Amino acid sequence: MAPQVELSDPNQTIDLQQQVARLQALLEASRHVHSTISEEAVLESVLRIAVRELEMAGAAFPGTGLRYGLIDETNTANPHFPLHDRDSRAMTDLVVAPPEGRALTLYESDFLEGLALQAAVALENARNHKRNVEFARLQQDLDAARNIQRSLLPQRLPSVPGYSLGFKSATCYEVGGDYLDIVELSSGDILLVVADVAGKGLASAIVSTAFRAAFRAAAGGGLSLAEVATTMNQSHWEEGEETRRRYVTAIFARLDPHAGRLEVVNAGHNPGYVQRPDGTLHQFEAVGTPLGLLPGMSYISERHDFPPGSRLLFYTDGLTEAFCGDEEFGSERLLSNFSQYPSSKADDILVALWTAIEDFCSGSPQADDMTALVLSRVESNPSGFNSTGEALA
Repeated sequence: MAPQVELSDPNQTIDLQQQVARLQALLEASRHVHSTISEEAVLESVLRIAVRELEMAGAAFPGTGLRYGLIDETNTANPHFPLHDRDSRAMTDLVVAPPEGRALTLYESDFLEGLALQAAVALENARNHKRNVEFARLQQDLDAARNIQRSLLPQRLPSVPGYSLGFKSATCYEVGGDYLDIVELSSGDILLVVADVAGKGLASAIVSTAFRAAFRAAAGGGLSLAEVATTMNQSHWEEGEETRRRYVTAIFARLDPHAGRLEVVNAGHNPGYVQRPDGTLHQFEAVGTPLGLLPGMSYISERHDFPPGSRLLFYTDGLTEAFCGDEEFGSERLLSNFSQYPSSKADDILVALWTAIEDFCSGSPQADDMTALVLSRVESNPSGFNSTGEALA
């Protein structure tokens, strides 16, 4: 049982009752203020409480457009009660207008200070909730964009005996600016492209999607490989200034699988490599600027035999620019792992490359989009493409 407190002075009893009443009123006000997660509803509740509970002439939060009762927000004589967040940053001020312009009583001032404190907590919670809802909505949009972007990768690879083809693509964020495509032409030739949009993230992903549409249109237009690159460069340039900032490096290949011939155009991209059956490497250097960087550019192609035992590697710079501390994985390590891997199966080679990079980075987070394509011509047991066409990322 709680101890009994005897008060000999009747005035002490009245003061205690008043304090209890004030506390009860403030607790009830706090309950109303915290009953909503809407920022505007929190502020409106505070204004109603200030006016009704204390019989103020009016109350307002200047600059928000929210007011209750009669109040002149420009009157600097009106009492102000600041609302601060947990880091002591000012959020807004509660301004009240006492009736007939009188001064606030001590009770009124204490009540409004307590109300402002509770309002600050509720307002910050409401703002955090709003941010969390917006973040969740954004995350849903990014997840959907990631699924769409993955669906735009080749889902089925053409089946041609004697060749093995595979690819792997992993974005740094939810979506990225790397692009890869494989198109089988009516002639039986196969067009391959690996590209990298300047930058990372959503903006680059949007540009890569537009790039895909342009490439597919050019691929079906009966153009030579060099004409495809020239057309795409001009098309990208004409998209406008904002798109030009997201220029595209790309390397294209056209394979004639029946003749065993390969044609390559490098538009400002990382070098591509062909390993010949004797183990020597040929490098496809850039023969022009990145697509969309300058108007009116033209490109030239290289043609090479692709006999049994040959293998091709196209990649984006995320592979070579993977870091362990200050040390870069680099093109030498990449080519060493590519050329020395014993299997001719494209998917196995790609797994070996990714494993080498992951081992080198020792668990460091991926800093850039990573995409690679491998094509090899099998020397024996030609069973066709051994990839399912799904991204290995």
